[in-house]
Amino acid sequence: MDKFGKSQSTMRVEDVRFLTGAGRYVDDIAPEGALHAYFLRSPVAHATITELDVSEARQALGVHLVLTYDDLEAAGMKTGMRGATVKNRDETQGAAPKRPILATGKLRYVGEPIAVILADKYEQARDAAELIMLDYDDLPAKMDLTPGGETLHDEAPDNRAFDWGLGDEDGTQAAFDAAAHTVSLEIGDNRIIVNSMEPRGCYAEMEGDRMHVAINGQGVWAHKEQIAEAFDIDPEMIRVTNPDVGGGFGMKAMGYPEPFALALATRTLNRPVRWMSERGEAMMSDNAGRDLVSVAELAFDADHKITAYRVRTRCNLGAYNSQFGQPIQTQLFSRVLMGVYDVQTTWLQVEGYYTNTTQVDAYRGAGRPEAIYVLERVMDRAARELGVDPWELRRRNFIKPSQFPYKTATGETYDVGDFNKVLDRAVTMADDAGFAARKTADAKRGILRGRGTCYYIESILGDPAEGAKVTFNEDGTVSIYVGTQSNGQGHETVYAKFLSDQTGIPHELISVIQGDSDLIQKGGGTGGSRSVTTQNNATLAAVDVILTNFKEFLAGEMGVDAADISFDDERFRAEGSNLTPTMLEVAALAREVERDDLLTHEARASLPARSFPNGAHVAEVVIDPDTGITTVDSYTVVDDFGNLINPMLAEGQVHGGVAQGIGQAITEHVVYDEDGQLLSASFMDYAMPRAYDVPWISFTSEPVPSTANIMGMKGCGEAGTVGALAAVSNAVQDALWESGVRQADMPFTPMKVWEMLRDAPVAAE
Repeated sequence: MDKFGKSQSTMRVEDVRFLTGAGRYVDDIAPEGALHAYFLRSPVAHATITELDVSEARQALGVHLVLTYDDLEAAGMKTGMRGATVKNRDETQGAAPKRPILATGKLRYVGEPIAVILADKYEQARDAAELIMLDYDDLPAKMDLTPGGETLHDEAPDNRAFDWGLGDEDGTQAAFDAAAHTVSLEIGDNRIIVNSMEPRGCYAEMEGDRMHVAINGQGVWAHKEQIAEAFDIDPEMIRVTNPDVGGGFGMKAMGYPEPFALALATRTLNRPVRWMSERGEAMMSDNAGRDLVSVAELAFDADHKITAYRVRTRCNLGAYNSQFGQPIQTQLFSRVLMGVYDVQTTWLQVEGYYTNTTQVDAYRGAGRPEAIYVLERVMDRAARELGVDPWELRRRNFIKPSQFPYKTATGETYDVGDFNKVLDRAVTMADDAGFAARKTADAKRGILRGRGTCYYIESILGDPAEGAKVTFNEDGTVSIYVGTQSNGQGHETVYAKFLSDQTGIPHELISVIQGDSDLIQKGGGTGGSRSVTTQNNATLAAVDVILTNFKEFLAGEMGVDAADISFDDERFRAEGSNLTPTMLEVAALAREVERDDLLTHEARASLPARSFPNGAHVAEVVIDPDTGITTVDSYTVVDDFGNLINPMLAEGQVHGGVAQGIGQAITEHVVYDEDGQLLSASFMDYAMPRAYDVPWISFTSEPVPSTANIMGMKGCGEAGTVGALAAVSNAVQDALWESGVRQADMPFTPMKVWEMLRDAPVAAE
């Protein structure tokens, strides 16, 4: 890492701003005098609209505008939102019903926006919403993941959006027929609400003839394109910005109805408008995560080598296709279908269903945590049924270092890996030698202790290309313009320090500029753990441009050929010249001679391949059988992230990801009743993990540098969650096994665990 980063745990520069209340979030910077928006939302899960009269609301005190679907159409907007589809097994396209920006004809989930009211004060807009006459005829709610029920969309008469498959179905069946052993397990992956610290929000204003929309999202360019498309105007007439963002986790990556409606409002009124979600509103309207059920099956030969793997999944899309809803549990799930195991015969079949619930889309990991969770749960079950140590079963089936680069059954090419080395380190760090004594001591106190392992691999997703622009400012500082978008990961620290390492410019003089479509012409935003790898790759390309341009300029100043000038990460040097200028000194000299063309440099670069972070998670839990309370007692992580740029920030990402995984496993669960009413719509009913739910997390780096990029890096943003779900769940299953519990699904709430123990058959002898 001498060239491409010093692997130093530098402190985050942005934290001073955030912790002293100087962050600039959407709600902080909305234009003065902006009108406040309130969205009237559906009170029922499924109904036919029979009346929608907003005339009285339009006359209410302080109200300037009320918009419904008809108003959007009258304004010439394209009123449908974007949602990707996948192909069915029969080569037809998955269902693509229109998702309207505001409801029309039918109501399809509690919280669906119907109308927006713009008023001087938020309270006035909210009060005016009560004057809207909304009448409807109730329809039965569709809540299960099976064909049939009341139809949500004509395009999917049985409510099945798609039936997708990948792999060799016949070959997989043949392998199962010939297997010495087979293992099967049904695995539920419970729905969660993302609950970012900062709820969604946006504001819109006119800047002359141009429209400016500010969104607390995960990038600006997709939103710019979608808004321009909705209004059928030149994208250059739209400016989209992201200020500071208090958490995204995938949920803020895609389009939502509110920014489209506010864009029309500001265009109609020619004055700024703003909206911030309240927490309860967010719980009803934000895209949810996970929500699928899978049956996973493994076939083994007599030596316990896996010969085939089959997964059949039913996933919940919610009421409509969200932007990435269909691809996540199909294409993205398949990226790591077989994990780190050497198996080429696989079959994945996924059916997606519409239900009268909020949409389901990306949540930290987007398909890969779901896939690894299924695989590692059935691997744990196989170890039990085959009577093999769980670690030994994994070692027996690992892809060997000599097999890399390794092409998986689903078409991914893993560049490098040494999974056995990483697992060996995890076994040591988790104090395997002391586990039996800990379990015995707990048993004497009437407490159940269990240990669970997950060995995960992640596929880094998103656009492999990114751009970087470096500007030398008149005051001696430097700005780097980036195409990603920080949601709290520490990008301002990482990017400034990385540029500093390559140029010798003091990192405190470097500022990171992001999230403005006027300042950065193109970018991939943040998602799929792509940010640091792709952005730093672009920074290297920009530094190459700087070096080339500066050397050509210095050739005349130093009296040597440009080819004879070297740069040692701090100063330019050449034999025959006593000049040894720094980057900043060259920029100052260029400014003196009015060479402004040397003050801005930019480049775009694409990674040749994806990287594949991987690692071993080991969790130990203790369960009080009298209360069902499950506590994660210890948690060990050994990760292969390749070369680390800032180990402290990487560890922080792991800690946050593990906490989210523990939250889903132990406390978090979305509950709807049979009529589609959300019963877990507040923090009184939806349990976020607290500090006492998360133990100290041991983090160790065991790097195998990637060959997919010159820096040897692998993404780390989602890895903690990818590994945590199965590690905790396998630990709970281990703790409950001797009590006769054979089916343990998340979330492991006290009541659920207590009931599992109560209903278990007599413990196995």
